[in-house]
Amino acid sequence: MNTTQVAALREAAAESVNCDGLRAAADGDEYSLETPEDRREGLSEEAFREAAAAHADYVTNWYVWSRDRPEDRRAFLRWVEGAGDRSVPKRYAALREGTARTWGELRITASLGADGERRYDLRHAADAEREVVDLSVHDDPLAARRLSKHDDDGRYRPLSTAPTLQTGWVFPGLSANELVRAVDGFYPATVANWYRERTGDLDVSDWRGTAERQTGIYDIVDELSSEQVEWIAESCCVDSQCLKRRQWDEHGGEGGELDVPRGDGEFPCREPCSLVIAAARKWTTLEREESREYTFELTPSEKEQVEAIVDAVAEGRTDEIREADVYEGANRYRARFLRAKRFDEAGNLSGAPTDDEDGDEDESEE
Repeated sequence: MNTTQVAALREAAAESVNCDGLRAAADGDEYSLETPEDRREGLSEEAFREAAAAHADYVTNWYVWSRDRPEDRRAFLRWVEGAGDRSVPKRYAALREGTARTWGELRITASLGADGERRYDLRHAADAEREVVDLSVHDDPLAARRLSKHDDDGRYRPLSTAPTLQTGWVFPGLSANELVRAVDGFYPATVANWYRERTGDLDVSDWRGTAERQTGIYDIVDELSSEQVEWIAESCCVDSQCLKRRQWDEHGGEGGELDVPRGDGEFPCREPCSLVIAAARKWTTLEREESREYTFELTPSEKEQVEAIVDAVAEGRTDEIREADVYEGANRYRARFLRAKRFDEAGNLSGAPTDDEDGDEDESEE
């Protein structure tokens, strides 16, 4: 605590102060100062300064949270340090050790800097126990946008909230405003939408409304049936694929709620994203195809292997299956053996062509 903070508190006491258990007021030349542990009244200016010094944590806490900030940022920063759950003494004890929260795949650790100012360490949650010297150090919040573009294997991430954020970096000493900018760089608009949901102002756009607004090549996505919209949500909008918590449904009327779990993410998803719309366009054209009967000859183990391959690809587990683990259905060598045995030279399963009998392919794309 410094003299500037005490002077600011004394000035604010003229209009009264009430923040996290600290109360201060002025009546002429006399002051009062109260905390849950102490109450002092009829104080002179000098006695007021001494009382403030005796409760420095409360004073610095008030000073930090009294400054003007957008409400969503203020709420988020207070959530990070658990301001709504713990008293000032307990919160400050935790801040002196470093108190951590997770936001998607981000780990945010808040600690106390000089005169009660907060400093923030931001890194991937998987790097929680790693030393700063073992990570790539950044101090510019704008670097978050670059770090979010690719995963650990260098592959482009079209969805910023996919659970594939690259590891190995750290922002070790961000200010409050820098923290929010960096978080927004990794997960755009999540702080704002999280706050809107908490205050009841989240504007949700359901599938039907979003689909009907599409134009150009995406105009066709409103053709999908209710069941097909369920499949879309199950494919794209679950925790294994996206860290947002889906708040949109098929429509807002009776029977419009989707059965697919909404997810456990901290921040909400207010509408079908551009990736979902792009995927829906492709699926709309695919769903126009008529079903056909094909005859395939497979052993029971081969049928289970095909199922295992689809499941491994769908869940992104192919990289986890070791080359030597030939007991796994999606093992690369087992898949190659199946291809050698059951596919012809043209790549047809069991030699059954995909085309129509007359040899013309089914044109379903617009």
